[in-house]
Amino acid sequence: MNHVRSRIAPAVEACAPAIAFDGVRLEFDGKCVVDGLSLDVAPGEFACVVGPSGCGKTTLLRLVTGLLSPTQGEVRRFGAPVGGPSRDVAIVFQDYGRALLPWRTAAGNVALAFEAMGTPRQERAARVAELLDKVGLAGHVDKYPAQLSGGMQQRVQIARCLAQEPRVLLMDEPFGALDALTRQALQDEIAKLVKESGATVLFVTHDLDEAIYLGDRVFALQANPGRLAEVIDVRLPRPRDQLGTREHPEFLWLRHVLFDHVQKTH
Repeated sequence: MNHVRSRIAPAVEACAPAIAFDGVRLEFDGKCVVDGLSLDVAPGEFACVVGPSGCGKTTLLRLVTGLLSPTQGEVRRFGAPVGGPSRDVAIVFQDYGRALLPWRTAAGNVALAFEAMGTPRQERAARVAELLDKVGLAGHVDKYPAQLSGGMQQRVQIARCLAQEPRVLLMDEPFGALDALTRQALQDEIAKLVKESGATVLFVTHDLDEAIYLGDRVFALQANPGRLAEVIDVRLPRPRDQLGTREHPEFLWLRHVLFDHVQKTH
């Protein structure tokens, strides 16, 4: 079993973890991609995953959704083994352009979630408008994806995921293709929206600063095969601020810890 160093052991939850990996091993064509992975994410926790390319970050998300099944071990959501995709789980992709239907407006894309859930037609418009307002797109409901900036398109995708009212929100480098200012604005928006929704988040990123800024905990993986190397508890106060938080001594110290980890495991 791999040694995992944790600054603070997570508290024992009275209820089942929202996400649990128990001795998970995954093989493709005889090659081990993930080996001996065990970790828990508590209900309502914002957990970030970092690590070098090839360590299995996106694979973790696919295991949580049920799109992949482990070769050994078990993945559970709220105590139940994952048997396949569920409406309780929503995923936000980095490639927002392909995630949206180009022939549907912003409102039409968000409405997809309500259509899939069978929400009465007379309720959809008001709920779509509310969600688009929450993500700062109240004035863009009738625009098509091609008429929206990258940041706006990603907001539409986030609104569509939130429309599902998921218990678990998976995010696969959702801000990686955005400029720095848009990225920071969306970081603050998603932190606020997640707190309001109470969803559990598993957020994959290559950006160490982003992981520390957003996360309650950071899971650092190492590659070949993917394994859990370190668990970092982030004790920075909330709400967080793009300037003050990033200048906090704890933030700078955590950044050094994660940077050293990535350098050693690259």
